[in-house]
Amino acid sequence: MARLNLLEETRYEKLPVTVYPDQKKASIAVAHRIAKLIKDKAAKNKKAVLGLATGVTPINVYNELVRMHREEGLSFKNVITFNLDEYYPMEATAVQSYVTFMNENLFAHVDINKANIHIPDGMLSKEEVAAFCLNYEKQIEALGGLDLQILGIGRTGHIGFNEPGSAPNSGTRIVTLDDLTRNDASRDFGGKANVPAKAITMGIGTIFKAREIILMAWSKKKAPIIKKAVEGEMSGEVPATYLQQSDNVEFVLDEDAASDLTRFDTPWLVKDCIWNDQLKKKAVIWLATRLKKPILKLTEEDYNNHGMAQLAVEQGPVYNINIDIFNKLQHTITGWPGGKPNADDSQRPERSRPAKKRTVIFSPHPDDDVISMGGTFIRLVDQGHDVQVAYQTSGNTAVWDDDVLRYVEFAIDFNHSKGNDTEGLKTTYEGMRKFMAKKQPNQVDTQVIRDVKGFIRKSEAIAGARYAGLPDDHIHFMALPFYETGKTQKNSVGEADILLTIELLQKIKPQQIFAAGDFADPHGTHVVCFNIILAALNRLKVTEDWVKDCWLWMYRGAWHEFDTYEIEMAVPLSPQEVVRKRNAIFKHQSQKDRPVFPGDDAREFWERAEDRNRDTARCYDELGLAEYEAMEAFVRYKY
Repeated sequence: MARLNLLEETRYEKLPVTVYPDQKKASIAVAHRIAKLIKDKAAKNKKAVLGLATGVTPINVYNELVRMHREEGLSFKNVITFNLDEYYPMEATAVQSYVTFMNENLFAHVDINKANIHIPDGMLSKEEVAAFCLNYEKQIEALGGLDLQILGIGRTGHIGFNEPGSAPNSGTRIVTLDDLTRNDASRDFGGKANVPAKAITMGIGTIFKAREIILMAWSKKKAPIIKKAVEGEMSGEVPATYLQQSDNVEFVLDEDAASDLTRFDTPWLVKDCIWNDQLKKKAVIWLATRLKKPILKLTEEDYNNHGMAQLAVEQGPVYNINIDIFNKLQHTITGWPGGKPNADDSQRPERSRPAKKRTVIFSPHPDDDVISMGGTFIRLVDQGHDVQVAYQTSGNTAVWDDDVLRYVEFAIDFNHSKGNDTEGLKTTYEGMRKFMAKKQPNQVDTQVIRDVKGFIRKSEAIAGARYAGLPDDHIHFMALPFYETGKTQKNSVGEADILLTIELLQKIKPQQIFAAGDFADPHGTHVVCFNIILAALNRLKVTEDWVKDCWLWMYRGAWHEFDTYEIEMAVPLSPQEVVRKRNAIFKHQSQKDRPVFPGDDAREFWERAEDRNRDTARCYDELGLAEYEAMEAFVRYKY
């Protein structure tokens, strides 16, 4: 019976999928499967032929294999490897090369014979590429093919660098990279303009011949493309869908990457559900949105025709369900994000007491506060709460070099006009210009350049917070050490990061905290900063009573927004408040027009914020609630 139930739940899925709670557990499981293959082959005195991938996805797999080599004696002497791809052109010694990646993450730490390592050569002449690719195929075939191929998946659906339009029988070849693929790689190269336009890749046909294929994907960012690859029709527009034809493939996902699959996203379509309040709210909003109906106009026929008959039977009549969900949504709307004084708060998202709260807004970068919750920020100040803002990182990697020169030129002119000595500044300025003239993509800036970039972002953050109404002593710059590497790749979180956060929280003793819960942030800073806050609060709640009365609210806005069913507090903004929020964002001039790392969204940050806030208000309106100009959304995190 359990097997039948699983088949019913996964009936939309066209290939095997295994879901783990998180990417660490999934990566360890994959690593152990690779280790077993290596050991089984060694026991038979045979070579294990592995197809390997690069990028963020397999890093924890390689970490676990290295650990097993060091601590458990796993040997790679019988292993032969073929990497999927390499940028073209690309020096093998370049930081961004896959040769460098594989050495740093695996090969330099295990006992593999270097002659058994095969990676496409990014420095071939154009005339040599075709012969190299043909020989790459022949080498794999001479060894009897790949025993196991591990894959990641790009947001275009590419496997290897087989972009949309790739043929299912394609072999190793040179390809042109999709614009989105280059955009996703831009941070590693110090800008999209520096990302090679081409690559050498194994073909889909080459991958398909492997005796076992494991495709891995982590994070919500990959959820939409995973749904297409697993449940969509086979198409050259999503090359990973060709894997549906294989009898030897398995997708290994964490819960976030699997979250858009039918069995997780809309489980009522494939099985009977245990209808808790959250699932019921999600299903009713889904139905209303799908049918383009206000919630209160949904009928029993609508429920029955769209997989929700069980809910109608068990908890109906459906009109009572509709009223319940409508009221729950209504109760999330409040113009008092700090709580309405002297009001009945039993149906409100925030407590009425204390009437004036000590509030801390944590901002991972120096502009996330006003971009994501600028309207609520200003509202809290206007309503008399003791608001303080803490900028967790300097954001100094996201400033153009030209801005640095412009600010230093201003400083030279200003000092000169006051009769001050400017020789030292001029020397510093000339040194900056010389460095920038020879600067390589993603090269770490000199300390003085990093300092100036940090000063620029600090001055902008102060201007934005002042505009929101804060005095200077309520504006804090934490400069958490994990971030201050000068590189896009940051350090791991350390004790100092947590202790600095604890110190600030002990000083303020807030009753209300707002923190970035926008974990779709492509740079990963938001989730790191959130986890630091969480670690600090979890330590403090053991010893300090005030923590028990401190509520933690998550905001989003720059990259993503909460789904309507998730929202627990929706703060409506008037047209005038939308303009005030926009003006606060405009204080961040270095991020205006074209930020250094915009992601794949061409809109400016203020445009993204306004569009998202208006979309949230529109969703509420279409569900039958009041029509507002815009809304900022929040979810309470219970720690």
